[in-house]
Amino acid sequence: MQVEKLKKDFCELFGVEPLIIRSPGRVNIIGEHTDYNDGFVLPAAINKAAYLAISLRTDDEIHLIAQNLNEKYSIKIDDLKPDKLVNWPNYILGVVDQFSKRGLPLKGFNAILNSDVPMGAGVSSSAAVECATAFGLNELLNTNLSRLELVNIAQKAEHEYAGVLCGIMDQFASAMGKKDQVMKIDCRSLDFEYVPFNLNGIKILLLNTNVKHTLALSAYNTRRTECKQAIEWIQEFIPQISTLRDVNIEMLNMYVLPKNAVVYNRAKFIIEELNRVENACQDLKNDDVKSLGKKMFETHDGLKNLYEVSCKELDFLIDSVKNKTEVIGARMMGGGFGGCTINLVKEEKLEELINQIKPAYEEKMNLPLSYLIATIENGTEIIY
Repeated sequence: MQVEKLKKDFCELFGVEPLIIRSPGRVNIIGEHTDYNDGFVLPAAINKAAYLAISLRTDDEIHLIAQNLNEKYSIKIDDLKPDKLVNWPNYILGVVDQFSKRGLPLKGFNAILNSDVPMGAGVSSSAAVECATAFGLNELLNTNLSRLELVNIAQKAEHEYAGVLCGIMDQFASAMGKKDQVMKIDCRSLDFEYVPFNLNGIKILLLNTNVKHTLALSAYNTRRTECKQAIEWIQEFIPQISTLRDVNIEMLNMYVLPKNAVVYNRAKFIIEELNRVENACQDLKNDDVKSLGKKMFETHDGLKNLYEVSCKELDFLIDSVKNKTEVIGARMMGGGFGGCTINLVKEEKLEELINQIKPAYEEKMNLPLSYLIATIENGTEIIY
């Protein structure tokens, strides 16, 4: 229904039938903040997506409509630059800019964006839009770029136009997802494998704090700098070390802890989290969801106490479920300081759990608690 309305609106407005791309948000089962440290992550594409209807123009003008926001935006290709006043066009324009920087032929285009990926919830609403745009332009301009090249274009758009120095995970998961599979991604080599995620009788429940985080304005980039600082201190003694992926606790104790306890804690979390991702994949292969859930709780503890990217709302939600037998595992997900918790919940207790937590959270935090039951779906695809 959503797609049919998008197509109808586009035809009425622009007089041509559009190409329509569906590009999903993502969850990350485990492996938080490890992507920009060249580590491993375990994400999956979900059943909430950005839908982009797009067609080429005969001139060099770009006309954009964000249906959810009821906003319009226009610019000429020659005038491309990040908009400092309105944020949402930057996710599209940043992709156009990357096509331009690669010397690819460009034309103006019309596009209508409609998305049901919650914004600011840590499920990568921005990556969904970037990947939709990259796939749409690749198809319409016949540039024949590979999926991996489109992932890189989408990531660079986020860096240069949205100002967030994100790792590769969000765009990779959005573009490369496969139904009922999680992806173990090596963020250094970009090698990846699909791991079956068959949790019979268990559902993925996302609880949205409705605390809005803006990663570019948060401590996200600071955390990257702190991780980089740890590496630089270690490199003074072991020059061949280039990322935290190559570091062990002994190195941290020797070269980082004496200099700065905060930087030590940041790096310690990353090293421990990398080990958890490796072991979590084995848990899935062994059908040992209980062990996976335990690691998720450990991740949240590290994000709260070592990496310090949680907040009282996220912690309340985790504290509310950690002693409930129907909750196999839970943690905050995404950049931090708001957004969602991801919970693995026994299906027969799902409704009861929501009915308990929602009023308790809303009374305590004076904020609405929204939720999403996520299923794992295919990545970015042209659907019309």
